[in-house]
Amino acid sequence: MIKNNEFQKFEMEIVRKEKVDIMRNFRIVESLYNEAVSLGVIPLKNPLEGLEADIKIAKVVNSVSKTA
Repeated sequence: MIKNNEFQKFEMEIVRKEKVDIMRNFRIVESLYNEAVSLGVIPLKNPLEGLEADIKIAKVVNSVSKTA
């Protein structure tokens, strides 16, 4: 059985050897964007919808992390 630490070392070695392909990354991002548009997720109908709830959650999280 492979231990988690051994697997992480193996994975990092692969990442180090792999070269960055900027054009491939741009094609992936563009495909993801096109899929989001086709699913109707983007553009947002109301971009501010749910903002109040997000602000309340952020305040609670920040207050807990400051006291801990």
